Amino acid sequence: MRIPAVSGQFYPRGKNDLRTEISRCFANIHLKERAVIGAVVPHAGYMYSGTTAAHVYSVLPEADTFVLIGPNHTGHGSPVSVSSETWSTPSGEVNSDLDFIKALPKQIIDTDESAHRYEHSLEVQLPFLQHRFSDFRIVPICMGMQDEQTALEVGEEISEAVKKVDRKVVIIASSDFSHYKPDKVAREDDAYFIDPILALDTQEFYRRLNERAASVCGYGPIAAMLNASKNLGAKHGALLKYSTSGDTTGDLSVVVGYAGIIIE
Repeated sequence: MRIPAVSGQFYPRGKNDLRTEISRCFANIHLKERAVIGAVVPHAGYMYSGTTAAHVYSVLPEADTFVLIGPNHTGHGSPVSVSSETWSTPSGEVNSDLDFIKALPKQIIDTDESAHRYEHSLEVQLPFLQHRFSDFRIVPICMGMQDEQTALEVGEEISEAVKKVDRKVVIIASSDFSHYKPDKVAREDDAYFIDPILALDTQEFYRRLNERAASVCGYGPIAAMLNASKNLGAKHGALLKYSTSGDTTGDLSVVVGYAGIIIE
């Protein structure tokens, strides 16, 4: 069992308090499912990025399996690892999709629980999925290596597994965008980084990241999601919501950027 590592920090520890906070994130957002294949969502504390994340979760279709790809902030475990444990949150338990995990070619993705034990980037997504859906499984993948070649290979493995299993799958990349920049700079830089994501252009995405020495923490998961989504027939992306931490704190001198993006 993968027990919560950041409940009481990034989101409320109590079940009722968590339900209230999730409902706040979805306030004034209409649920309308779209033909989403992949998505980008933030992973900061809910008070900062929860509403941006909810814009994406409000349009996700029901799926049998959600593949969750996030960066490895802790440095523990294998460079690219999948968890096969059951994950718990204050909202209940979610099982990993063991058949999907078995279908992964495992050329670059290892099965390793230690990389996931204290990592928050995937854990914070589960209460949103539990709020929207009652019957689903997850494939949690944590990326310590995020270079372009690794990301493309991870995307290839995911799309190969999707084609082997008989179920509806949605792929979610967990990432925040610019870190600790003035609000105006963060917004300009992030718009520059988001454009190639919407065009499904991973090569240009990496070029722009390198050009501006980007501090986007989950760029590898984003690229992996894009490659897998393209392999599965995706044609374009859409930015549903962009925000910064300054929208919450009022402090625009140093912010973190958050984007909610879908790939169809």
